[in-house]
Amino acid sequence: MLIRVVRMTFGPEQVPAFLALFQASENRIRQQPGCRHLELWQDADNPAVYCTYSHWDDAAALDNYRKSTLFGEVWPATKRLFAATPVAFSVTPVL
Repeated sequence: MLIRVVRMTFGPEQVPAFLALFQASENRIRQQPGCRHLELWQDADNPAVYCTYSHWDDAAALDNYRKSTLFGEVWPATKRLFAATPVAFSVTPVL
């Protein structure tokens, strides 16, 4: 299993647009082959910072999603709302 975390910073005025975009696409992301889990987190100290937390079967499943039509719609629309460069990383469970 691969766990993916993407930390995104938005201008406060862009948060409603991001939340609407996430709500419109979250179920379709969850239905992507190899996606096992998806959550959206909000930073406890900065309400304009959000993280997506997702589980994928493996790196190939995540890569396939990143090549999908859905990703091609969602990611560019999300990027337009950023106030800072996002931070993304993947990890695997140790135990």
